[in-house]
Amino acid sequence: MDESGGSGQPRSGTDRPAKPHAGPTAQTTDPTIPDPHENGSPAAAPSADDATDSARQPAADDKAAEEPSTSDSTSTPAPAEVPASGSETGTGDGEQSPAPDADADADERADLPRPEAPRETHATDEHRTLAHSGAPKNPPPQSPQPRGGLLMGRPFGVPVYVAPSWFLVAALITWVFGGQLDRVLPELGAARYLVSLFFAVAFYASVLVHELAHTVAALRFKLPVRRIQLQFFGGVSEIEKEAETPGREFVLAFVGPLLSLILAGLFYLAMQPVEPGTVPGVLLAGLMASNLIVAAFNLLPGLPLDGGRMLRAIVWKITGRPMSGTIAAAWVGRALAVCVLIGLPLLTQSGALGSSAEDNVGMDTVMDALLAAILAAIIWTGAGNSLRMARLREHLPDLRARTLTRRAVPVETDTPLSEALRRANDAGARALVVVDAEGTPLSLVREAAIVGVPEHRRPWVAVSGLAQDITDGMRVSAELAGEDLLDTLRATPATEYLVVEETGEIYGVLSAADVERAFVKAMARPS
Repeated sequence: MDESGGSGQPRSGTDRPAKPHAGPTAQTTDPTIPDPHENGSPAAAPSADDATDSARQPAADDKAAEEPSTSDSTSTPAPAEVPASGSETGTGDGEQSPAPDADADADERADLPRPEAPRETHATDEHRTLAHSGAPKNPPPQSPQPRGGLLMGRPFGVPVYVAPSWFLVAALITWVFGGQLDRVLPELGAARYLVSLFFAVAFYASVLVHELAHTVAALRFKLPVRRIQLQFFGGVSEIEKEAETPGREFVLAFVGPLLSLILAGLFYLAMQPVEPGTVPGVLLAGLMASNLIVAAFNLLPGLPLDGGRMLRAIVWKITGRPMSGTIAAAWVGRALAVCVLIGLPLLTQSGALGSSAEDNVGMDTVMDALLAAILAAIIWTGAGNSLRMARLREHLPDLRARTLTRRAVPVETDTPLSEALRRANDAGARALVVVDAEGTPLSLVREAAIVGVPEHRRPWVAVSGLAQDITDGMRVSAELAGEDLLDTLRATPATEYLVVEETGEIYGVLSAADVERAFVKAMARPS
């Protein structure tokens, strides 16, 4: 993206010229990522494409397209959630990404005259949450936090959570396995359910080992792991970044099924000295079989399963494009979901899975169909999520702090709000930075707070009363882009950030709502 220099002079809290905070400069906004500001926003109605008197702020040529801004909606998606753009490696679930909030009505927008400058604008229905209230409607960008889970420990520094759905599955396993024990060991009586509960816990301990294999491999490749979660039908390791090479991607996916196969082998060896018709013999046989099933199921070549990630790595290696591997593995995953939905009940009815066809009637048929439907839904949804996350990773570099930054006008603490907004209009700026007498930035005036001040009161309200103090985390480098930018915003949730050059000079103000807009636009763009 080309950027051209320019000039601008900041203003202090009075009409007299003030010394600039940094060498005056102007930037040309990349037209492929519209600068998202127009239609009379409260902080500074003019777009960031006008000439500016701001301190070290970006300027763009008048032909740059614009995208509307949302100040009231301040959450930045993540991805998965927002945008952690890594992967979830596990036994069933895939990546997830949040959906944007709907916009509100433009008629409640704060009125402020637009600058008389020729421009092309695309500000229509998207620019509609500026003037609803004086407080943000949505939370600022945050890292996805584990919710609804029981923390079990932190092996290798990674938290392990048990989701509430696990208890439902554990109860189901206890009931089903207890029925099998009643046929094999009828002398146990009601105690068979205690044995079955032990089996359920031991089985999920094996699943945890499977996930820890992914975690250790990820940490070995210096990929951060947010958490491990044991949940309905297995577990998932939430890895925050994508593997850098197809070889590492393959290893990262393969180690899970490999550990499950090793566990199956260990349980088989442990069975040898044990008498088959005893409780230990039945438990060891069940754990061996269950780990073989986990390994075989995860080796199926479709996302979001481990086999799908291995297929993705192979196609990535052949084509040189990770997106091609994701598309291939995701569509194979969808085909696999259809096969599970149709094939699993047919196999059960045919007796191919070990029981006679005469036994597979009634309630068993319904349970088999339900199980197939759940597994198919998990695979199909995970494949779709994998495609969406791949598209996100492909377009993340388009999110650039320098391109999305608004111009800002410096004002002193006692400047009336009406006067500050007038200067913003005159300067073609869309943000206000409160500075001291020496021009050092102290705080950022919040758009949502401006909206809550009636127009007739603005001459009597000082900007300092509407500002948020600038903390270290609210100072953002103008060079940040993509995932690094999103990580920085998630680390310090706020509605506005002060953007600075590497030299420390002020470049402008970055609104979290603008980043969200650009994020949604990038997600909607075809790959």
